[in-house]
Amino acid sequence: MTALLAHISDLHLDGSERATRRATHVMDYLRALPRPVDALLVTGDIADHGDEAEYEEAARILTAPFPVLTCPGNHDARPAYRKALLGQTPDDSPINQVHHIAGTAVLMCDSTIPGRDEGRLDAATLAWIDSTLAALPHGTPALIAFHQPPVALHHPLPDAHGLQHPEQLAALLAAHPRIAAVLTGHAHTAAATTFAARPLIVGPAITWTLRLPWEGDQPADREQPPGLAFHILDDDHRLTTHYRVLP
Repeated sequence: MTALLAHISDLHLDGSERATRRATHVMDYLRALPRPVDALLVTGDIADHGDEAEYEEAARILTAPFPVLTCPGNHDARPAYRKALLGQTPDDSPINQVHHIAGTAVLMCDSTIPGRDEGRLDAATLAWIDSTLAALPHGTPALIAFHQPPVALHHPLPDAHGLQHPEQLAALLAAHPRIAAVLTGHAHTAAATTFAARPLIVGPAITWTLRLPWEGDQPADREQPPGLAFHILDDDHRLTTHYRVLP
């Protein structure tokens, strides 16, 4: 079964008209597609300050006729995220969720370290990923999504705050060949590379786009329109990604 997934990241909702307008524009586009996506993945930094009001706004904006799957980023706060976005009892434990979408298991993982910009998949999260994958029916493909990329993207800003101890994730991927790809955010730039012999796809940011070193000295390009990715996971478990910008 082929899965069609949209992917956005880094909304940084802060109550401003600009942030609200950009996120709403992307969601309006997705809701109006002639063929609905099977799900939307949102890979972190949904809120800018981690306030409950920001997640209440996110819940309104992200309402859609298709499943919306989220994971936290370094700007997010777990208790407020759980309460206002997920409708759960607030606590500070990692937010890890598995979703079954069009025959694919999508693991939305918490790579955040409260109060820090860099990421880590802690022991409990790694154990959860391992046990969740082991319990899947034979032949079920899986995608793993979290916030901080586990590889260098050749810009000092995201590279200073990437995923710590990526070798732990690489070992886990080696043990589970059903993982078709790794999906992240955080870097504010659409990027495609590899990690542990799997595709690694970085979703573009809604709020602003990273200007790369050869494009100028100021890293934040706030004039670029918001972007998104479409991922197609086909029957051969091969991932194809298309990027779009929405002026």
